[in-house]
Amino acid sequence: MDRLTAMRVFVSVVDEGSQSAAAHRLSLSRPVVSRYLAELEEWAGARLMHRTTRRLSLTAAGEQLLPRCRRMLEEMEEMQGAMRDTEAQPAGLLRITSSTSFGQTYLAAAVADYVKRYPAVHIDMVLLDHAVNLVEERIDLAVRISRDLDPNLIARRFSSCTSVICAAPDYLAQHGTPQRPQQLSLHNCLTHSFYGTSVWHLHGKSDERLVIPVKGNISANDATTLLQAALAGAGIAQLPTFLAAPHLRNGSLQRLLPAYEPQSLSIYGVYSSRKHMPATLRSMLDFLVERFANDPDLEKL
Repeated sequence: MDRLTAMRVFVSVVDEGSQSAAAHRLSLSRPVVSRYLAELEEWAGARLMHRTTRRLSLTAAGEQLLPRCRRMLEEMEEMQGAMRDTEAQPAGLLRITSSTSFGQTYLAAAVADYVKRYPAVHIDMVLLDHAVNLVEERIDLAVRISRDLDPNLIARRFSSCTSVICAAPDYLAQHGTPQRPQQLSLHNCLTHSFYGTSVWHLHGKSDERLVIPVKGNISANDATTLLQAALAGAGIAQLPTFLAAPHLRNGSLQRLLPAYEPQSLSIYGVYSSRKHMPATLRSMLDFLVERFANDPDLEKL
């Protein structure tokens, strides 16, 4: 039995609602569709469908097998696409979105290096500080930094995104340097509108977990804005390492409470479909995986 074809027939029957409709979709005769279903049931050792003259319904075994068949068929199509794209040179338009701070600070340089390697590709970067509908906005790839990504999205994890607590030396000279996490509540903390507006989650080296209430007079939905406020001495900020690292190295910011680390996020590449993925998108995903893996400013300092 051609099990892949049998799985494709099974999925099509479920999607179309009848064997006749599935036969038309697959350009097969109805008896052939019935035979494939029977052979798949024999192979699975269980009845997969309840068949009546009016409707089809899945058995418990069918409910379990259906998502596995879908996943296997998707992986096969992805593999075939990769084989077709092996010799294809990336070219054409690729629309990418990310947050403003990450796009300006990190992603723009990565994109510049990518187009040096693949000069036939044209990149349109859309920098926004909110998530967009990829299909409606015609976005090929969204780079998102998140703690809990929607499990329904198709995503490839690039790297972790760690953060540090820091402040300018001028602020610390005027207000003092916190020695314990609880003392952050006594300081003016610069907070992100989406992450840690009123509490900061920290963990120590002995796996100690802390939830610290914080408050301050500046909040923003863009990490670059918080960086500039911290550099100006406005308060203590929790900043991603890709933003803070160069300022920590040159002394314009000072790291605080190094024994306690803010909760880390993950960086993902999100796209709308695995089916018929263009060579350009596939090559960009592979490029960013390599790029992110070799950048120490995305990991712990």
